[in-house]
Amino acid sequence: MSVPAVAAAPDLRRWTPPVVEVRRGGVVGADLAGLDVLAVPVAAGEGADAPLQPRPGAADAAVRYGIDLAAVCAAEDVTGAVATTTRLPVPAPEGSPHRLVVVGVGDSSVTALRRSGAALARATGSRDVATTLADGVGSAGTRAFVEGFVLASYSPPVSGRKAAAKDEADGGARRLVLFGDVDVADVRHAEVSAGATVLTRDLAATPSNLKDPRWMTEEVRALAAELRLKVEVRDEARLRREGFGGLLAVGAGSSSPPALVQVGWTPRATPGAPHVVLVGKGITYDTGGLGIKPRESMVAMKTDMAGSAAVLAVVAAAARLKLPVKVTGLLALAENAFGASSYRPGDVVTHYGGRTTEVNNTDAEGRLVLGDALAYADAVLAPDVLVDVATLTGAAALGLGKRHAPLYSPDPALVDELLAASAATGERLWHMPLVEDYAAAIDSDLADARQVTTTPGHGAGSIVAALFLRPFAGARRWAHLDIAGTGRADGPEHEVTRGPTGFGARLLLEWLETSVAAR
Repeated sequence: MSVPAVAAAPDLRRWTPPVVEVRRGGVVGADLAGLDVLAVPVAAGEGADAPLQPRPGAADAAVRYGIDLAAVCAAEDVTGAVATTTRLPVPAPEGSPHRLVVVGVGDSSVTALRRSGAALARATGSRDVATTLADGVGSAGTRAFVEGFVLASYSPPVSGRKAAAKDEADGGARRLVLFGDVDVADVRHAEVSAGATVLTRDLAATPSNLKDPRWMTEEVRALAAELRLKVEVRDEARLRREGFGGLLAVGAGSSSPPALVQVGWTPRATPGAPHVVLVGKGITYDTGGLGIKPRESMVAMKTDMAGSAAVLAVVAAAARLKLPVKVTGLLALAENAFGASSYRPGDVVTHYGGRTTEVNNTDAEGRLVLGDALAYADAVLAPDVLVDVATLTGAAALGLGKRHAPLYSPDPALVDELLAASAATGERLWHMPLVEDYAAAIDSDLADARQVTTTPGHGAGSIVAALFLRPFAGARRWAHLDIAGTGRADGPEHEVTRGPTGFGARLLLEWLETSVAAR
């Protein structure tokens, strides 16, 4: 009997980030040849009738273009409000960019600068930009502005004729030239942090006829070879020998076997560095298994591995920044498919370490693979801190929408650290309670716990999922981020683009650098 041919997987062309340059000095006499746009910052004055407040570079631009900047801005109704952009209708002198753009920076806070960078990127399209928006704003301001510009410029991978057309249209990478008092080290740091988000987006956007656990494993190997990271892969046979029952159950219905991939950065010059283990849900496609999803709900399920993508990106970024923290990533990879060997409602699964789970819903597979990985991290890796990241529950989006991710942890100090990183990066978390009264909802007569509650109308699905995960972390300092709502976006907003958002990568990197490494 002949086997039907499978459609060929696409060749994808990934986006190339802008080239960011730093040039000291002002723009009055600078060589701006080849640049399409000059962008300068302005802010609203204090009080309703107060004039606009020019920021660094605005006066130089007025001299270069021979204009009364305040008068032109007044005529164009420029408000200076954060993340607003206005192209001024003025002629460009010879040797100057043909577009002069003013960008509102509001109070020039880190958030305002990140959003202004994103607004400038969208307003200028693929054009090369010179700007003074990062002049004198300090390290955090420079990083935020560059991150906003880079992330809002992002476009997802493309294939086929679109890729060929993009290759033909691109005349090289876009340029962003920063003038003024700007530290090159801050720019390079921003490129690494934004790059972590870009990698997370790229991996999550890859279609699942290309992306399966084996493909993700090869992505890890390639990145590890580049950065000299240590990699250990547990394939299906080893998972079976060592008792990773959650991963094996979820992956049983697929022709693509599951895997647990361990990738780590260890700083050489920092003996006794704190050890952080990050665990990422890596469901490369989720049909729901025997509890099959409606068609509409399956469309976005190539992104159900966004947690594992963020974990990989953070480990790589930690290596690039040479953080004085030992960081181990665990990618719990499986495809939750519908097949003759799929796991069933009513099954009892034995996880790594011996804890058992009664299965009630095969579409709540993420907590099963995370349980294995968390138990292994606790028993074998002995981390100082353990954090998991997962597109885990629809209840997370129902409760908090798509702008905040629930944060669960019984450790108040860890909560404060992660919330501080959230505020610094703009990746918003909301601390949610681990309600002890709800733990009884997942009691089981057959196993150590049920996978989900069977009480009609119980609700609190995201909280119950966190309560399910908690025992697998043992007595470790532990936090759980449920990114089911924030991991995908229906449309652009500031530095977030439509599709996979890359949520969590910059947040965790900031936390590692400012909280863990600072101890």
